[in-house]
Amino acid sequence: MNTQDAKRVLETALICASQPLTLREMRSLFADELGADTVRSLLDELSRDWEGKGVELVALASGWRFQSRPELREYLDRLHPEKPPRYSRAVLETLAIIAYRQPVTRGDIEDIRGVVVASQIVKQLEDRGWIEAIGHRETPGRPALYATTKAFLDDLGLASLEQLPALDVGSEPPAFEALQGQLLDAAEEAPPESPAAEEPAADEPVAEEPAADEPAPAEAPAPSLSLFGDDGTPALPNPDPEDPPPQTQPESA
Repeated sequence: MNTQDAKRVLETALICASQPLTLREMRSLFADELGADTVRSLLDELSRDWEGKGVELVALASGWRFQSRPELREYLDRLHPEKPPRYSRAVLETLAIIAYRQPVTRGDIEDIRGVVVASQIVKQLEDRGWIEAIGHRETPGRPALYATTKAFLDDLGLASLEQLPALDVGSEPPAFEALQGQLLDAAEEAPPESPAAEEPAADEPVAEEPAADEPAPAEAPAPSLSLFGDDGTPALPNPDPEDPPPQTQPESA
């Protein structure tokens, strides 16, 4: 198969796919006769072929996909004028803390925010597919450790955690405002938020949430959060080196 035919196969598969395609899936299109480097080279050529058009080929955490360019979103939104549900400040702050401090327990989040984290907030983020429990901390009670998912990065259009907005140590809660705009855009298919999402469960102590026009409590250092680098940026878990997207963090198996 020549290069042009191989590019047509890749292009067709990516356009027709309902989810991002991994490098391994794309190699299976050619019965593994094309190596990973060859497929990555073809993807780079496809990206250049689509430059200047309304659709672009991008590498995300879970693979490659075609998507509309951000500057055209306002026009496409006219086809679906319904506004996506807005997430509360409590939900977005919780998500931001998990994104930058992962893996964290619910207690870690409460220490940073200074208020009780309602069970509904964690469940809402889990139901949305943005966070998941990846284990338990070996302390009394063995609290669950939460981290973000590939779906979270895909919805933000990112390939890795390193592409999150830069964190200014000692400033407002971690890049809250920067994440908020991206998450609102990513939430178009999210289910409406339950009015109880910010309220503690009946058996939990009630703590007052900060007012909307007040800054949340300053972030406190948490020595147990081992994935935070000395420069204040999030570190990444060890990737699978066999199947990396080009010019991004390697994707997991």
